[in-house]
Amino acid sequence: MDDSPEVAAIERAMVALRRSQRRRTLQRLRGGEVPRGASFDVLDVIEAEAPVDVRGVATSLSVDQPRASKLVAQAVADGLARREADQADGRRTLLFLTADGQAMVDEAHRFRQSVVERVTGDWTPDERAEFARLFARFADGFTRLKPGP
Repeated sequence: MDDSPEVAAIERAMVALRRSQRRRTLQRLRGGEVPRGASFDVLDVIEAEAPVDVRGVATSLSVDQPRASKLVAQAVADGLARREADQADGRRTLLFLTADGQAMVDEAHRFRQSVVERVTGDWTPDERAEFARLFARFADGFTRLKPGP
């Protein structure tokens, strides 16, 4: 294990970010409700991975399939997502955002981006660009991790 101060600083920053999100920091900053929780996470998955089925939602959210089915059903009932038969495999149902679901996701993007702008407001354009490059690379590394040492 690398016990460098840089690795420790990154780990502490990750923990601080996770804790601030758990405390509903974004909701507090906005001064009201923001799309959040597992049901909203379904919309994020559909937007990022469409077309996706319930199994794909379960995998992306690291929940079991019955939980994913329940979350998807709620998104459909709320008019935020719709189901369509897969034309290539009639046994499979694909998920897509409705206009209302897309509008909710778009609003969440705008708000989160405004928060990033506030946090990095005193950064130079080069600093923002470098952070964007490195943070995207860091996040991509997480998506490629496999279990084990």
